[in-house]
Amino acid sequence: MKRRCRAGARWRAAFDTLAFLVLLLGLGWLLIEGAGTLHYNWQWYRVPQYLYRFEQGAFQAGPLLRGLGVTLALSGWSLLLAVGFGLTAALLQRSTSWAGHAVARVYVEVVRNTPMLVQLYLVYFVLAPILGFDRFAAAVLALAIFEGAYAAEIFRAGIEAVPRGQWEAANALGLARFALYRHVVLPQAVRVVLPPLTGLGVSLIKHSALVSVIAVADLTTEGRNLIADTFMTFELWFTVAALYLALTATLSLLVGWLERRLAVGGMGRL
Repeated sequence: MKRRCRAGARWRAAFDTLAFLVLLLGLGWLLIEGAGTLHYNWQWYRVPQYLYRFEQGAFQAGPLLRGLGVTLALSGWSLLLAVGFGLTAALLQRSTSWAGHAVARVYVEVVRNTPMLVQLYLVYFVLAPILGFDRFAAAVLALAIFEGAYAAEIFRAGIEAVPRGQWEAANALGLARFALYRHVVLPQAVRVVLPPLTGLGVSLIKHSALVSVIAVADLTTEGRNLIADTFMTFELWFTVAALYLALTATLSLLVGWLERRLAVGGMGRL
């Protein structure tokens, strides 16, 4: 019986691998056929110089890698602020203050139901001149405000997922509200919110491409500038897409590793 189960599992694995390869071949064929009908002159050999080059034996980052660095900085700062905004809004929604609850609810509903591009323009043209922000800081703030509204709902769901018995036990011990959240609720909620926060981080990286409309020198802006200079539309857009994919895939793998570490640590404590 066990042999038959193992043999069946091997056949399923082989079939899945074959189906995956057929799918890849089909997509490759469609891409090649589509490019053939366009009579496009592919110039992939020119792409590496826009990624990096060596001058007098020293490594020099090209425009695309410099833009990727700006995207990383933009996404990192925006994610930190978004987590702060989201956690604050989630706690305010659960507070006993009606004013705090109303402010948090209005923030979440307004931001989630208006386009990111409109919010970016409002922050850049209205708030940035008042606060004295440059275009990079304005882009960080706009992304953080937008993603923070979604982070608020993620944190709220994670907090409400903590078993009621934990709240009652903490109250029975006489813990203050701050200590309750710090030592009991939030450490347990982190394991729940980590996977959706990963999706939020991936979404933020992709939404960061919108900041090109206010001329922040991110990866998308550098790609557009190079296309305007070289007319290598497909090669450069495919390269830009591959760099975004590498960034988001790395983030997903990193958070997956962190989830496993947290799960092992939690079981060890149990």
